[in-house]
Amino acid sequence: MGLLLLALFTVAFSMVANRLSSTVLTAPMLFIGFGLLLSETGLMSREGAEGTLHVVAEITLIVLLFLDAAQIDLATLRKRHVWPVRMLVIGLPLSLLLGTLALALLLPGWPIFAVALVAAILAPTDAALGQAVVSNPNVPERPRRALTVESGLNDGLALPAVLLFASLAAESMDRSNAEWLAFGAKQILLGPLAGIIAGTVGGVILLWAKHRNATADTFEGVGAIALAGASYLGATLIDGNGFIAAFVAGLCFGNVVRGQCKFIYEFTESEGQLLSWGAFFLLGLALVPEALRHLDLRTLAIIALSLVIIRPLAIWIALIGTDASPVTRLFFGWFGPCGLATALFALLVVPKIDHALAEPILLLAVNAVWISALVHGLSAAPGARWYAARVRAMGECAEIEPIEASAKPLRTHRRKEIADPAAQGD
Repeated sequence: MGLLLLALFTVAFSMVANRLSSTVLTAPMLFIGFGLLLSETGLMSREGAEGTLHVVAEITLIVLLFLDAAQIDLATLRKRHVWPVRMLVIGLPLSLLLGTLALALLLPGWPIFAVALVAAILAPTDAALGQAVVSNPNVPERPRRALTVESGLNDGLALPAVLLFASLAAESMDRSNAEWLAFGAKQILLGPLAGIIAGTVGGVILLWAKHRNATADTFEGVGAIALAGASYLGATLIDGNGFIAAFVAGLCFGNVVRGQCKFIYEFTESEGQLLSWGAFFLLGLALVPEALRHLDLRTLAIIALSLVIIRPLAIWIALIGTDASPVTRLFFGWFGPCGLATALFALLVVPKIDHALAEPILLLAVNAVWISALVHGLSAAPGARWYAARVRAMGECAEIEPIEASAKPLRTHRRKEIADPAAQGD
């Protein structure tokens, strides 16, 4: 019965999805809510849903990281890379530091490494929760691209910190400090290396096969998804970060094939969306009901602090000295929602730490995800419209790049080319 209702709900949502895209109702919000409804009414069993969520969320992250990255124009990004680099290199570590210091006040008696673990789990962002922002053609291309790149890479960059603090919180000191440093370095360095090799070689092979009519669109799609998985698995085999590898592989692959693989853009609008919807539905079914029962004022304060103060402040500081206007800094600071990576990272560390800490951390992470889906979903469409109007009214040319009348969002196969990229150097 539950699966039938889910199928019918998905059909119904698909019929009105385009109309809803300009409203405050988003897919993550609705699918989390529907999962919660089926769970609370007993129409669908939660048995085994948590394990399924773990698998689906991980696959969804890998595939969407790869495909989102494949749609980024690497040549233009090289010319306009300052914002995402600053947000990743300065903003992310600063979020971890500020989060640890601030949350220590709200979690008295917790080990400092457990507090740092919470800050690391809450640090990754998910552009899918603010899809109305990154897919809105009225928002200038450069800010949309910066948010997409940041959300694609910060998951992987945050994972070594999550694993490190989880082990330290569990007092699992099987490795020395030097070994932990080596582990972190491998994660951050070998992940991109694996992604570059997989994406570049995969793209070259695809073009070779296409030019010889050895493949077709359907099979190219299967190969692209397999390549995303191969980049992830290959990176993990050499102690690299699989999420970073998947994103970098997509970046290299997409720029090698340069629009010759239509599947990349079509999949992201269909099967990729279905994966994402399924992951959020399972989150609502498996974990949100229990998380809601443990929601208290302290949890709300932690989540509010993370979303409203810690990230915005870290991003504001990170972009000091760049050509990002105050409006753009505020915009970037707010649209950093907690998504699937936050829930997945919490699920990953639960078996590694003491149960007394594991359950509160998992429930806190789940509450952060659904609250973020709600507040960022409600603010995404109106916030994007406000920002686009404000930037253009103020004539902030640093944010604006030429947008053709036919321009479409990043996550679409009807991709636009940036006009006059040579004039856009930082």
